[in-house]
Amino acid sequence: MKRLEGKTAIVTGAAQGLGEAIAVRVAREGCTGVTLADLQSEKAQGVARQIETEFPWCRTLVVKCDVTSEADVIEMVQRHVQAFGRLDIMVANAGILIAHDITEFPAEQWKRVVDVNLYGYFLCAREAAKVMVPQKSGVIIQINSKSGKKGSFRNSAYAASKFGGIGLTQSIALDLAPYGVRVNAICPGNLLDSPLWRDSLYEQYARKWGLTVEQVRRKYEDQVPLGRGCTYDDVTNLLVFLASDEASYITGEAYSVTGGQL
Repeated sequence: MKRLEGKTAIVTGAAQGLGEAIAVRVAREGCTGVTLADLQSEKAQGVARQIETEFPWCRTLVVKCDVTSEADVIEMVQRHVQAFGRLDIMVANAGILIAHDITEFPAEQWKRVVDVNLYGYFLCAREAAKVMVPQKSGVIIQINSKSGKKGSFRNSAYAASKFGGIGLTQSIALDLAPYGVRVNAICPGNLLDSPLWRDSLYEQYARKWGLTVEQVRRKYEDQVPLGRGCTYDDVTNLLVFLASDEASYITGEAYSVTGGQL
């Protein structure tokens, strides 16, 4: 039996990487309606076509959405409900990372990270809650980070936004518990095969430390007691459980998926 049979979901940042993997996985697990929200709507259309081809029970909706825009987020949720009738799962995955030493961090870039990662999560959770409270059911899941539990070198904006995300998760879980709506966060370790690492971080760190890309990868793998990076399956396995009725007694939690790093 599919674990999310008959449910509908919104996934933000769904055009690529972890967001794409989440959208595909919730469809595979039985969701009958999935909204893929992203600024890169053309890329998201490709993911939507893949989902509808592989999982004929699932209809998709692609919405171009900037999660820092209140109007965009309101429209995203409204369009989802118009298309699918209800909202069972909101996955707040959209996020950005900009890193600088604190003495060199441009204020506007610092604020941009917090706006996307924290304010954007707040808007998505608020609008989802407006639908879920009258339903007296629903699940909100934030994709957080191990940087939400431990400070991160040259990464103060990202860590601040993710620490704040855990506080927000715990707080709105209390607000929504009386209505049967659950709120949890997932804190992955380094997704070493993600576009962020492949297209940017490996090369940056290789130049900075005078190492090869392969040596950079090994350096990060060696920091993990289980000896490897975090995968999309590691994250989506937990996400499906938290979104399912099997997790009906779990709310206000932030789960580390870090191979023992935390």
